Amino acid sequence: MILLRPARPADAPALARTHVAVWRRTYRDLAPQSAQDALDEARRLAFWTGALGDPARPGPVLAAESGGAVIGFASGGFASGGPATEAVFAGRAEVKHLYVDDAHARRGIGRRLLAALCADLWAGGARGIGLGVVVGNDPAIAFYEAMGGRRHGRYTDPGPLWRSDNWLYVWDDPARLPTPPEGDGAA
Repeated sequence: MILLRPARPADAPALARTHVAVWRRTYRDLAPQSAQDALDEARRLAFWTGALGDPARPGPVLAAESGGAVIGFASGGFASGGPATEAVFAGRAEVKHLYVDDAHARRGIGRRLLAALCADLWAGGARGIGLGVVVGNDPAIAFYEAMGGRRHGRYTDPGPLWRSDNWLYVWDDPARLPTPPEGDGAA
């Protein structure tokens, strides 16, 4: 049974571990080695400790939990709580992170996290949702297209670690937001 819940400050170490492990595997052939080397658990732990400890955080962070362990997470933000990463988002809320531990991949957890995050963002006032996908990250592109994301533009993300060429995927119609898989064993 997988439980989706708001992430808590105590989840920061698990989010940091998952973030680094999945990011390194995903971008090993896309990001330069200097970015691979710079993204470590200490850097991510500092980020997630700060984000989860900030009561004024401009958007939700959701954790997927199984057997008491965090196995994935998603986070998003609102333009009203600070600008989206890039102007190309045009006021849409932004899906900033979506990561599922490799041992639990391909079980519908990413789909559930994305659906729940989009629902939270929409309920919080979003009138459109976007996310950037690094060009060449074909598994993610296929996933977001299967979730109803529409390719809307392209931009260069200056990023903190490397400049990446990205596709923008959007959901502008609440009737077309991602939905959780049927019979997903939600708790």
